[in-house]
Order: sequence, then C-alpha cells, then structure tokens
Amino acid sequence: MAAALADRPSPRTVELQSIDLESLAPVLAEQIASWKTELDWDFTTSANLVRRFVQMRALAGYALVSLARPGQVVGYSYYVCEDSKGLIGDLYVLKQHRSAESETALFQSTLDAMWQTPGVTRIESQLLMLMDSANRRVPYPNWFQSFPRLFLEAPLAVLPRRNLSPTIAIVPWTEGYQEATGRLIANTYKDHIDSQINDQYRSPTGARRFLTNIVQYPGCGAFFAPASFAAGDRGTLCGASLASLVSRDVGHITQVCVAPSYQGTGLGYELMRRSMEALAARGCRSVSLTVTAENEPAVRLYRKMGFVEKRRFSAYVWEPGAIMVK
Repeated sequence: MAAALADRPSPRTVELQSIDLESLAPVLAEQIASWKTELDWDFTTSANLVRRFVQMRALAGYALVSLARPGQVVGYSYYVCEDSKGLIGDLYVLKQHRSAESETALFQSTLDAMWQTPGVTRIESQLLMLMDSANRRVPYPNWFQSFPRLFLEAPLAVLPRRNLSPTIAIVPWTEGYQEATGRLIANTYKDHIDSQINDQYRSPTGARRFLTNIVQYPGCGAFFAPASFAAGDRGTLCGASLASLVSRDVGHITQVCVAPSYQGTGLGYELMRRSMEALAARGCRSVSLTVTAENEPAVRLYRKMGFVEKRRFSAYVWEPGAIMVK
C-alpha cells in the first residue's frame, strides 16, 4: 500500500481562467450535493455565480488537475482582492481526490497569487468543506492564525417570549437601518474575537460593507426581510437580527448583534426568537447559524434555544506583521 501511495502522481494547479465550464461541472455538481447533505443548504445559487464567471473567464483562482487523468479537473479555488484585503471565496476538492496535499496545493497557488497583488496586506477565509481545518498545516505559517467556528442548526419549535424593558421596540429591519446597524456592529465587536476574524467589524464603514454583502449577495443565502428585525430604545438602535433562506425550507441567521449595555437582558434571545418564528411562518422546518467557538456566551444562548452542532470548521487569517496569538 505504501508503494502504491508513493507512486500516486501529485496534483497540479492551473489558472481557473484557463479551463472551460464543462471541465468544472462535475466538481460543482458534487459541491452542491455535499452542501445539501452535510449542511442542509442549497448551494445552487452560489454555484451558478461561479459558473457564470468561469464561463466569462473572469474569475481569479486555480483549478486542481489530476496528473493520473490529464485534463480532469478535481478541485478549484477562487479569490477576490479589494483594497488591502484578499478573500478566498471558496476552495473545494472532489471527495475521491481530497487530501491535505490536494487542498494545500490550491491554497499555495491561491495565496501566492494574492500576495503578489499590489496593496494586499491581509487575507481571510472561512471554508466550511475543508478536511480537518482546525489542525492542518498551511502555507505561510508565520503569518497565519486559525479560529475554530461552529455550524449549528435547530428545529423551528415554539419558544417562550422574553419580557423586555417597555422602552424597547422591535420592528422589521429595512435597509434604512443599514448605517445605524453598521455603527452598532462596529461598537459591539470592538476588541471582540470576531473582529480578528473579519476586519470589516472594526469600523462602521466596513460593517456597512458586510451588511451589503449579506443583503445583496447569495453567500449567506437569500436575504429574507420578513425574518429580520431591529430593536430600538428611545430612538437608538440597540440590536438587530438578520435572516436569510438557504434552502426552500431552511433559514439561516446571518447576523445577530446586541449593544454591549443591553447584553444579558434577553434582547438577543428575543430578536432570535422573532426571526425563528418568522422563518417558521414562512414554512421553514429548521434554521442554522455560525458562531466562533470562543464566543461562549453566544454558544450557551444558542444551545438553550435548541441549536446543536452540525459541523466544526475554521476561520483563517494571514497577516504579515500581526501578533499571532496561539
């Protein structure tokens, strides 16, 4: 067996813009099936965006090509660079060809290209389908930090209402709240571990950009306004819960945020409960969310509300010159 493994050709990467859509089709088909089976998530809309840009030869990234069967695409990655930050949008390898070596080959090519992009000083990624993402070796280890995260899911059951201060009003969230929600997120996540994972949380401008992404783009599902709420206290926004649809009958909480002075009052619970209630009214049978494992108060709340762990993954950050906390 050892000899057979030693003789197995190593994969190689080619630029994604050099391959045709037909070659990538089997990888996308398996990726859609895996997201549905493992995460209860319809990945079709995101896959269609990849198809569109691959067909246009306009997606920066790499394809993993089998040397045993020349020309066979067995994986891919793509990335986006904006201002000083790069983002690895996705990285997926067919299960039959998946290994630390094959995934690392894509990581190496992708990171090399991103570091050669003028102005890029930080790279982030949150990739749910990597194998053993918490303990793997990665390129550029001296610049690297990994943050364990949880993918949780709960059935949509009836939960008791929480009594709040009579001065707090919960209303439907609209894009008119985007600027105030950006300030709320930046204030709430100041010095929080999640601002180490996503630097958009560090400023109102970055947080507004984050909100635009989850409202207008399908990466976190299709934004679902009827299950999104804002909480105000005498004219000041103090909490928000935003939701999306990730399948015909599955919802996802894309963001729940409560101002520091209101944490522990039950406001986060009540915002979540209303989002879950609205998703149930839509016909959803379950709801999911992601949370950083170190955010223990949030994890405790979600578990009390019926959420259970479905998958562990990691958020990755590469940042030369940053002090990495091990």
